[in-house]
Amino acid sequence: MLRYGDALTAYLDAFLHNAHDAEDLMLDCFTVILVKKPGISEGRFRAYLFKMARYKAIRLNRLRFRQREFNLDVNLLSRNESPEDAMWRSEQMTALRKCLGRIAPQYREVLWLVYGMEMSYAQAAEVMGCGTGRIHYLLDDGKQRMRREMEKEGITRADI
Repeated sequence: MLRYGDALTAYLDAFLHNAHDAEDLMLDCFTVILVKKPGISEGRFRAYLFKMARYKAIRLNRLRFRQREFNLDVNLLSRNESPEDAMWRSEQMTALRKCLGRIAPQYREVLWLVYGMEMSYAQAAEVMGCGTGRIHYLLDDGKQRMRREMEKEGITRADI
């Protein structure tokens, strides 16, 4: 829980748009694992945990009759930086969120899983319920779409 709790809560909050529900579901996921003790292969715990959390979030949204999509609205951890650097970083994050909001939800999610959560292609595929080939395609296409959106905002590779 110490290792994955915060990241899982942020991931669930992106689906639910409610921090309290995200925290409750995160605790529920760990409780299920502690009580049921499923046979999880070595090195697959994180993917199993995130997949279970994703399905629980989707089921909760269906129960509430709300169709929400994955949306990255997570406050990333701040570093020890000067106020000028913090302001510049804040402006970049605002532009990045704006660009992410303009691409399809499946691209946002796969970019978040692979780059934000540092999951392997296989783990991201397991979470999203598709094959690694599909993850590779979504990442390539998602990066191209993000690059185009960022260019519209005037952000170049050198700025990032």
